[in-house]
Amino acid sequence: MGPLFRVVLILALAGTTAGCFQPLYGTQTTTGGPAVSTALNAVDVEQIDATTGTDDARIGVELRNDLLFALQGGSGGGSPTHSLKIRLIPSRYTTSVDLQTGRSSTDVYNLTATYQLTDLRTGRVVLAASAVAPVSFDTPGEQQRFARSRGLRDAENRAAQQIAENIRSRLTSFFVAGS
Repeated sequence: MGPLFRVVLILALAGTTAGCFQPLYGTQTTTGGPAVSTALNAVDVEQIDATTGTDDARIGVELRNDLLFALQGGSGGGSPTHSLKIRLIPSRYTTSVDLQTGRSSTDVYNLTATYQLTDLRTGRVVLAASAVAPVSFDTPGEQQRFARSRGLRDAENRAAQQIAENIRSRLTSFFVAGS
């Protein structure tokens, strides 16, 4: 009778806590407050400053588009409650060099984003953080210039996607925990 009693007791305790959990991105909350998806949808992502026509401007547009899709799912935002300002710092460095030619064979594109989330009602910055995305890519020899530039562009796009996901995760954490 002892083992059967333990099983019944465990099931009874599990049943009492079943209503305490909610899906992170669910549409309804257990407290009746706004869902995380509603809060993310109300974030206005500002244009990212960069000189027009540069690679930094293209990366800024790529990151903003990725972030808007991650936050709003392509539905467009409603009336914003928060504003997100992002500043990008790109860099690139070589990790390995071909000993015969002296050229780099593998590079790392590093994208650092610092961002601030501002509550539009109070005008106060409620979250300030940064995200880093180092992405490696191959740099073939001088004869394959297109492959080299395409590899860099792919690395820039992957870094922008990683930054967007990182920011989305951090904003989700902020809206759930409030910090």
